[in-house]
Amino acid sequence: MPLTVYNSLTRKLEPFQPVTEGRVHMYVCGPTVYASTHIGHAKTYVAFDVIVRYLRYAGYRVRYVQNITDVGHLLDSGEDRILKGAARERVEPMELVERFTREYFEGMDALGVTRPDISPRASAHIPEQIEWIQTLIEKGHAYELNGSVYFDVRTFAEYGKLSGRRIGEAEEGARGEFREDKKHPEDFALWKKAEPEHILRWRSPWGWGFPGWHIECSAMSTKYLGETFDIHGGGVDNIFPHNECEIAQAEAATGKPFARYWLLTGSLTVGGVKMSKSLNNFVSLRDALAAYRPEAIRFFILSGLYRSPLDYSEEAMQGAVRGWERLTGAYPALLQRLAAPEAPGGAQSSAASNLIEDVRARFRKAMDEDFNAPAAIAALFDFTREVNTALAAEKGPAHADLERFAALYRELAGDVLGLLPRGDAGSRARESSLIQLLIGLRNEARVRKEYALSDSIRDRLAEIGVVLEDGKEGTTWKVH
Repeated sequence: MPLTVYNSLTRKLEPFQPVTEGRVHMYVCGPTVYASTHIGHAKTYVAFDVIVRYLRYAGYRVRYVQNITDVGHLLDSGEDRILKGAARERVEPMELVERFTREYFEGMDALGVTRPDISPRASAHIPEQIEWIQTLIEKGHAYELNGSVYFDVRTFAEYGKLSGRRIGEAEEGARGEFREDKKHPEDFALWKKAEPEHILRWRSPWGWGFPGWHIECSAMSTKYLGETFDIHGGGVDNIFPHNECEIAQAEAATGKPFARYWLLTGSLTVGGVKMSKSLNNFVSLRDALAAYRPEAIRFFILSGLYRSPLDYSEEAMQGAVRGWERLTGAYPALLQRLAAPEAPGGAQSSAASNLIEDVRARFRKAMDEDFNAPAAIAALFDFTREVNTALAAEKGPAHADLERFAALYRELAGDVLGLLPRGDAGSRARESSLIQLLIGLRNEARVRKEYALSDSIRDRLAEIGVVLEDGKEGTTWKVH
């Protein structure tokens, strides 16, 4: 079946048809790097990581651009988030930016999030933003007042088409711009005048200043993806004003459609309230990674539809840990069988072929329906149940089928969903063989009644996350 996506611009499911056949150009609003990355960010970027992974798995050539906002993101008070963060930490603004940019990418790397093809910074694209602003002024969509430049929303008839807001519905004080001296309350800043003591400032045709928040995304996305590109992603909380303003200024400047499909993630909540730094109800990604395996965090995030809200709690995370262990527990068992010297030979079975084809088809059907990761995971749970049944049978699967089962886990649970521990197949096989060797040494120690040595092997393996389980069929292991 063809890939369908929920387009927030049209508010309906649509067949996905890229601008250029076989290629996908995709832009996702990245973080404002003024404070630590939290698990709410992880929800958005893990979701888009899986979308990118699946598009590539489906055969598309994807160019993925995700910006870094390091200037211009204003608080309700009118202060720049970066400057306020720098004052809080008593460091230079770019020092703050470097610290939290590194922290962001380190956290994403730990989660197995594929790095974007391009990660442009707002501060490195000031000339492009100035050029865009000049074009908007020339076309009558923007005006200059006392060294600042504003977009006149009344010159763009479709303003509000993404958010559904009408002109006149803007909330007083939104983004700190209502109280400014401008023509209309809804007009938004493209360029802000900077006072002499303002550190983040650049020379422009309107004097020293800095860009507004919204202009960076229009300038950078079109620079790298074209004036009309395929997918624009981000969090649902940015629909207004950020995404709405992006569309207005981009389409007013070019006269062409901006992004064809808008894919927006639901918020991560705590007790039904959006997780936010400003509310101080967030869990830093570092703390989450210290408490839970990255694959379990990904499992938690993927247990809900990407565009639905997801509530975070310790109970939910503990459930995710158990769910991840059940889903992937058969994979190390397969590696153990493959590494065992007595692994059965034999040809591929038709039953195994039918199972693999059915699971792959169900998985792809789920992902083709607006990247429905929960349904895709359900197909993998059924696969795990069938694999466990086959492994427990008196005459287990042939070596060829064991290899195909393991390969399907790597293909779907690993390559697409990122739920398997990372590492190449060769290293995983070597690790499995080493663990089997240690289990063998432990069993020999138990036979010789050297229980201290036996317990030491078990405990040392547990320290690195390998849990041994003794049963009637012998000793098995799993990664915790």
